[in-house]
Amino acid sequence: MKQFRNHVIRAGLEALYFSGAHYLLRPMFAGVGAIFMLHHVRPPGDAGFQPNRHLEVTPEFLRAMLAHLRAGDVDIVTMDEVHQRLIERNFSRRFAAFTLDDGYRDNRDYALPLMREFDAPFTAYIASDFAEGSGRLWWIALEMVIAKATSIEAEIGGAAIRFDTKTPAAKQAAFDRLHDWLRGLPGEHDVVREIAALCARHDVDQSAICRELCMSWDELKPFAADPLIAIGAHTITHCNLARQSEETALDEMTTSRVRIESALQCPVVHLAYPYGDRIAAGAREFALARTAGFKTAVTTRPGMIFSQNASHLTALPRVSLNGNYQDARILPVLTSGAATAMWNGFRRIDAA
Repeated sequence: MKQFRNHVIRAGLEALYFSGAHYLLRPMFAGVGAIFMLHHVRPPGDAGFQPNRHLEVTPEFLRAMLAHLRAGDVDIVTMDEVHQRLIERNFSRRFAAFTLDDGYRDNRDYALPLMREFDAPFTAYIASDFAEGSGRLWWIALEMVIAKATSIEAEIGGAAIRFDTKTPAAKQAAFDRLHDWLRGLPGEHDVVREIAALCARHDVDQSAICRELCMSWDELKPFAADPLIAIGAHTITHCNLARQSEETALDEMTTSRVRIESALQCPVVHLAYPYGDRIAAGAREFALARTAGFKTAVTTRPGMIFSQNASHLTALPRVSLNGNYQDARILPVLTSGAATAMWNGFRRIDAA
């Protein structure tokens, strides 16, 4: 189903490009700017099974986007500047902001040199447990389990289900089913328990994944000191906030902020919700982010920034730079707002 959805989205992007409809929709739906969302920036892998490929783009694709924005005379700004322009209603020039979630080492090794090349600032949202090396990147652990297994068993809904994982297509189908199951479990402790059991059965060292992929505090210190970089909070554990009690969700926000500020000696006034979709971040979480004192908070809900977003600073949408759609032809489509407008049923604001 997810592969089918990817094909549909790709077809839609190409249809907008070839028809030229994005030019017609741009005046109505480009808004005043965009916040772009990334995770990994690194050279492409060659494995046949890469279920988390949507979370990574190549340096070449990021360079193409940066060049496209510069050629269009778009201001590339910090999240502080996004906040300032919205509250002051300063929309004389279009803007773009870049945000990178989780704190991966490739952000330093591949993204930062490119951003320097274009003198482009960006915000890196850090989950404090990831920086401490104790975090659990369960979606990557699941990929590693399935990659090495020829079959997997899991108890779903009280029934034992066996997944054949011999081929890349079978592995992808198993990943999609297990990923959705894990995302739908009642609590974060349930996810931790189930993924730990899968890792134990298939000899995957889940604890090593975080240390291998994420920057430590010692690595983050010089990274955060770069004048192009601002550091934001991404909670402590990267949990689904909507599934936590109000007290726990607020603590995830505020304690991550305190830990980051203490470790890096820099102010942390911007937040990214983990997962960030409607299931994981809604009106309660938007209010908690305001209570926690964040200037802005970004979701993963797709959308451009409009003047009306000034009334919803802790529910800001983003435009995903998605690894499944790395084609320079779609860059004008993404920056026109046409794609996100169609996704949102031509609504400008989705902050409920």
